[in-house]
Amino acid sequence: MKKYALLGEKLSHSHSPLIHNEIFKDMNVYGTYEKIECSKDDLGRIINDLRLGKYHGYNVTIPYKIEIMKYLDEISDEAKAIGSVNTVAFKDNKVIGYNTDYYGFCDTIKYNNIDVKDKECYILGTGGASLALYKALLDLGGIVKYVSRNPKNDKTISYDELDNKNPYLIVNATPVGMYPNINESPISKEIANKAKYVLDIIFNPKQTLLLRYANSNINGLLMLVSQAVKSEEIWQDKKYDKDKILLLKRIEMII
Repeated sequence: MKKYALLGEKLSHSHSPLIHNEIFKDMNVYGTYEKIECSKDDLGRIINDLRLGKYHGYNVTIPYKIEIMKYLDEISDEAKAIGSVNTVAFKDNKVIGYNTDYYGFCDTIKYNNIDVKDKECYILGTGGASLALYKALLDLGGIVKYVSRNPKNDKTISYDELDNKNPYLIVNATPVGMYPNINESPISKEIANKAKYVLDIIFNPKQTLLLRYANSNINGLLMLVSQAVKSEEIWQDKKYDKDKILLLKRIEMII
């Protein structure tokens, strides 16, 4: 049996085991998928478990998408360009890092018919997940800025500066509003209502306070499902030949 896991600091909210178990069924994989809550000091040992054959692949989430990179033998081109890793595989005696968040986010933008070309797009947060969103929006032609409480470069503005912008798209890439802190929002209702589209990559709860402010239902579940499919394609060395949207509908019925 093949063993896979999600690495992160706090994982009680995660639907990843359920999603991967559904993909296992579709791809005829005899495998298990678990959650491993760990500290950054554990990462070296956990990565070594891949080399020992104890696990066959990992997904990586908050707050280790950048930290994990120092323990890898090789990093794929897309992960290098993004600057973060969320999928790890052991191939040809090497531990290799990939970024499948990029593909999941692109699928979410396209599925919701959001045309960002030449439009002002703002990403709330500058953590590991935000890096994939930034690269995706740039590649789709958007004019992209991060929003941070402590701007450190010309790619980033402050939350106060966001007050004076007219955003086409706002994407929340912070954990603010995630279960169990569901009564929090990274921005005010007034700012959320200025954007044509508001997207939150949080998927638990299904509609965060931010999304309620914006009267939006575009959460992170499709991104999560799509990136999970891409991870499985990497691990299994074959394409997922089912409809990802039908998979999403199945997941929505279960959670």
